[in-house]
Amino acid sequence: MSPKPALQSVPPVNRVCLACAVALAWWGVRENSRAAENPLNAARDSLTQWVQTQQLISRTRTEWEADREMLQQSKALFERELKSVQDEMAKQSTNSGVADAERLKLDAELKRSNEALEAARTQVAAMETGLRQLLPLLPEPVLAGAQQLLNRLPADPANTRAGVTERVQTVVSLLNEVDKFNNAVTVFTEKRKNAQGEEVSVETVYAGLGAAYFVNESGNFAGYGQAGDQGWIWTVDPALAPEVRELIRIYRNERTARFVPLPVAIR
Repeated sequence: MSPKPALQSVPPVNRVCLACAVALAWWGVRENSRAAENPLNAARDSLTQWVQTQQLISRTRTEWEADREMLQQSKALFERELKSVQDEMAKQSTNSGVADAERLKLDAELKRSNEALEAARTQVAAMETGLRQLLPLLPEPVLAGAQQLLNRLPADPANTRAGVTERVQTVVSLLNEVDKFNNAVTVFTEKRKNAQGEEVSVETVYAGLGAAYFVNESGNFAGYGQAGDQGWIWTVDPALAPEVRELIRIYRNERTARFVPLPVAIR
């Protein structure tokens, strides 16, 4: 009896690989068999996926249509706002041009006004200086009546805070007082020194700034005056007393008006 061949042992790794191969072969055969046995299921799955896809497309299209309408409305709104901004900018540009022209016009007027103001300031300063030179020629009562106006005259016309308008008004008012005195015959009671240096009360007749005549109550002190650069220059002449007293009586309507001969100095 011949001996039986001995069984060869299979390594463990090969046994695992062989088992996996057998399992995969069996699963493939099973799946193929299931697919072959249920073709309707595969078709149903495909149809379900197609319907879901169409629904997704439809929903996406609907959402896009809604978004597109909103975007179009937003675009129209932005375009209107942009046009409004552009119109406003154009208007501002036009207004800016008008404002620039108006500013140039006002600048020119301001320049002319400043030039006229400076000229007026120079003129009123000259008038104030000339007016101060006239003050010594005014009798004390006239100066006393214009004292408030005199207080407004600046001590230094070139350096004063007083406005030009105020200064012009003051000068005009004082010139009116001077003009009123110069165009009238007035009589004032004053003090005048005689040859002994004594002050004597006299009545003085002023024929404006042209001439003046004085006489005391007793008639022994009389004379005449003429306007000088520094004030009145007085000359004593007692012989003029009767004529001066007659002139005063005529002034007071105590005598009928007539010509009274009196000396006059021509300058």
